[in-house]
Amino acid sequence: MTGQKQDMGSPQDDRFRRLVQDHSPAIGNYLRRRLHPLTLGDLDDLVEETLLVVWRRLDDVPVDAELPWMIGVARNILRNARRSQYRRTNFEATLSSPPDDPSAEELVTADTSVREALVALTQDDREVLMLNAWDGLDTHALGVALSITTNAAAVRLTRAQARFRERFAALEVH
Repeated sequence: MTGQKQDMGSPQDDRFRRLVQDHSPAIGNYLRRRLHPLTLGDLDDLVEETLLVVWRRLDDVPVDAELPWMIGVARNILRNARRSQYRRTNFEATLSSPPDDPSAEELVTADTSVREALVALTQDDREVLMLNAWDGLDTHALGVALSITTNAAAVRLTRAQARFRERFAALEVH
């Protein structure tokens, strides 16, 4: 040795690296061929999730059947992803389509003064105002949604409302 420190991985790390190197292309191809109704954008996530399971269950991977075992894991992950996609699609189908009449949000933002006053606010102020006014969240619910205390939510809402009123009043003067 020439004084360089050699990185010695554990046997577990070495085995996992070898499994990834030897079998991840085959796993990716397996998943790609069966991807529908998912998209190519989901492929990397599915391969990654498969490899995470392999890493967690490395001791369960049979030495004489590594690839088939890994394909079985990929198959289960793909089935779970499809079920999630199916549930998501079914849920979206239950959502009512927008009515022909404009929504309250559309009516409010149709007023150019209101829209300009909202645009003049920071993203945080707009978010807290919209969660309160349009989604009906009170200060307790705002605190939960924003991961802050109820008191902090009340302060943020009060300050955002005051800044909105200032912006709106300034626009009405002009």
